[in-house]
Amino acid sequence: MNLEEKLVQSVIKTIESLYGQTVEAKTVQLQTTKKEFEGDLTLVVFPFLKISKKTPEVTANEIGDYLVKNESIVEKFNVIKGFLNLSIAKNTWVSTLNAMLADDQFGFKTATADSPLYMVEYSSPNTNKPLHLGHIRNNLLGYSLCKILAANGYRVIKTNIVNDRGIHICKSMLAWQKFGNGETPASTGKKGDHLVGDYYVKFDQEYKKEVKALMDKGLSEEDAKKQAPLLQEAQAMLKKWEDGDAEVRKLWNEMNSWVYAGFDETYKRLGVGFDKIYYESTTYIDGKAKVNEGLSKGLFYRREDGSVWADLTQNGLDEKLLLRADGTSVYMTQDIGTATQRFKEFDINKMIYVVGNEQNYHFQVLSILLDRLGFSWGKDLVHFSYGMVELPEGKMKSREGTVVDADDLMDEMIQTAREVSDELGKLDGMTEDEINEIARICGLGALKYFILKVDPRKNMLFNPKESIDFNGNTGPFIQYTHARICSVLRKAAEQGIQLNNSVKEGLTLSDTEVNLIQYLSNFPNVVKQAGSDYSPALIANYVYELVKQYNSFYHDFSILKEENEDLRAFRLLLSKKIAAVIKSGMGLLGIEVPERM
Repeated sequence: MNLEEKLVQSVIKTIESLYGQTVEAKTVQLQTTKKEFEGDLTLVVFPFLKISKKTPEVTANEIGDYLVKNESIVEKFNVIKGFLNLSIAKNTWVSTLNAMLADDQFGFKTATADSPLYMVEYSSPNTNKPLHLGHIRNNLLGYSLCKILAANGYRVIKTNIVNDRGIHICKSMLAWQKFGNGETPASTGKKGDHLVGDYYVKFDQEYKKEVKALMDKGLSEEDAKKQAPLLQEAQAMLKKWEDGDAEVRKLWNEMNSWVYAGFDETYKRLGVGFDKIYYESTTYIDGKAKVNEGLSKGLFYRREDGSVWADLTQNGLDEKLLLRADGTSVYMTQDIGTATQRFKEFDINKMIYVVGNEQNYHFQVLSILLDRLGFSWGKDLVHFSYGMVELPEGKMKSREGTVVDADDLMDEMIQTAREVSDELGKLDGMTEDEINEIARICGLGALKYFILKVDPRKNMLFNPKESIDFNGNTGPFIQYTHARICSVLRKAAEQGIQLNNSVKEGLTLSDTEVNLIQYLSNFPNVVKQAGSDYSPALIANYVYELVKQYNSFYHDFSILKEENEDLRAFRLLLSKKIAAVIKSGMGLLGIEVPERM
């Protein structure tokens, strides 16, 4: 039982003794005391006023008096309106640190067979182009959210839905047929997703030429776009695909295999992965079946042209197309199909979709439709809606001048990390392999941290150079602090200093050391809150603040040169636990921390 849990139980006993009623633990609201007030933890007394039948100030004073007299961990208190600020006895903080040192899973809960099952969908790429900067934010948020939910004791399934069918896929295929001369990833040395993406761009270039030529002959722009031969050929190819044409399907399978190999390489490099991957080329079939089933039950209706619609006016929305007049599906139908497959395979308690905020309306509608179709989790599905991410102009290469390629971005980050680290002398004495590894860890850590520290719901500007600063709220600053602590612990071992697994009780600690233990002890609460709010940013900014406080302590207090052996051991063990929490916290963000840097 940690300090806060002990205090919660003490408050419950206090309320029962003072007012003769038992309260639930969830009504005992403890929070870190604000810096402008004296105290360590603050109890909100408003929930107890109906029981005490007294003013907030009187109730707070009565509870405070009782705790000081009957609870050894509470040294003194003060009252600010309805808030009871409690000062914890300093000798208690050593016990608190010892409890943390003894807990190898500090801050984390372990899932059981009965834990709720959360499925998180993220990435959702198209197989006609490489992953880009937008996908990077999506993947990082989705993967980190999965780690955080698992740390909160949920069973988690990481899932991806690949958009592998449709006119955009056929555009790449047709362009390769016409202009590719049989080239492959093997013959060109290009990643498969890049090669296919180049032909998607090639289609657009040639299509625009055809449109211009038709307009020069007197056609309107609208008619020229419809009549351009390339588009008509792509539409014909899509029809063949849907009809199961063997030749078209063979080409589709081959080019998609190139893309998947490229995606896998990018995912591996980015450090993300999936437990289950779904493909639109199969889910849309289930979607059409489910919509037709809903139609037969009167949940949807068919218009005169044969199209199928959902009437959502009773929900304050409009009418939503589910099947076109020719029977082909739309994205909503495919999402229904994907949900159908997932529901058959897994007993999902919560479904979370990590998708940009431009799709807010889509998921509002999807939730209503899934609930209407009988999916128990449909009404409560979560759309983890995140903002767009952009780069300052000229900072990065892009394939078309607007889309920033994920592989290019990672290359640039790693190179920038190497250059900055070299300028600061942090690579001195390292081998080439060590330099490459540090540059990789530092560059990708900078990228991930800079993106994840921002409230996911906000749009953000990603500045690569700024993200690799070794000072301030950046990944490298945190990574360097972890490496610094590891260096201190190595030097202690080299000097023959042997550490136990606990600190000697009764030590006199400074306010700085007490504050550091208290902040460290809050890690489980932050992990819990990050899971409740679906916010990796809470973890990122907690770790940064912990690192900031540790660096102040490191600057002001001697560790290895401390003459008092018990105090020296305390500071080393405190440093060791802080390093462990930095590693755990950054791990929840998918970020590695080096031991040397």
